[in-house]
Amino acid sequence: MSPNTVASYCHDVEEFLEYFGGNPRNVKAADITAYLGRKTDQGISKRSSARLLSSLRSFFSWCVEEGEMKVNPCDRVESPKLGKYLPAVLSVDEVTAILESLPLGTRDRAILEVLYGCGLRVSEVASLKMSRVYLDDGFVNVIGKGNKQRLVPLGEMAADAIKAYIPARPVPAAPAYDDYLFLNKFGKPLSRVSIFNMVKTQAMAAGVNKEISPHTFRHSFATHLIENGADLRIVQEMLGHESILTTEIYTHIDSSTWHRSILEHHPRR
Repeated sequence: MSPNTVASYCHDVEEFLEYFGGNPRNVKAADITAYLGRKTDQGISKRSSARLLSSLRSFFSWCVEEGEMKVNPCDRVESPKLGKYLPAVLSVDEVTAILESLPLGTRDRAILEVLYGCGLRVSEVASLKMSRVYLDDGFVNVIGKGNKQRLVPLGEMAADAIKAYIPARPVPAAPAYDDYLFLNKFGKPLSRVSIFNMVKTQAMAAGVNKEISPHTFRHSFATHLIENGADLRIVQEMLGHESILTTEIYTHIDSSTWHRSILEHHPRR
């Protein structure tokens, strides 16, 4: 799993154990149910609650495997029922407005072009290496989740944005940063948070009043590909999805788009 996933699972377990306050071997299903109910009352979503239960289930499964407990108390706790999750997407015009809110040659314009033009995760953009960007050949070699590599086509606009940014790229602060494509003004690699904040700032500057994140560009990229007739398997490979079921969510987004359009223009509306 990615370091971010590991950190999230560890945080979930530590927070529960602090709440329980006793020996973990004495945890019962009722304790976990009460804890989840408390978190729900505090406003966490069903999806977050399911993630929390998954963290605890993994921990107590380990306890059983190590012989510390006889049964996993999470086995008797029902997972929250999750509906179909449809991520927010931007229209092509909204994407264009955000991209063009920054001049060509700036670092942030290049980041946005790569986020949308390649459909990368924010962590993949932050860790992108210059040695893995092949501008003349038109593709990038991405290290994704689970340290898996994949080749992603690099469109002309994204390539032009990178070429325009490189002359203005700050001098790396240390040899370890020499190969990072995107650096901050101190010559160090960007954090995920800094890219997140930049995306929100540029969306506001472009007049796009939606709650978006860097991942919204990835969702929009995939949705627009499928709307234009791209094969689902190809989109799966580009996004680096383990299962095609994950990629299929974008077909539902496409369906909801034409469904809404039909109803808006229906003669019996």
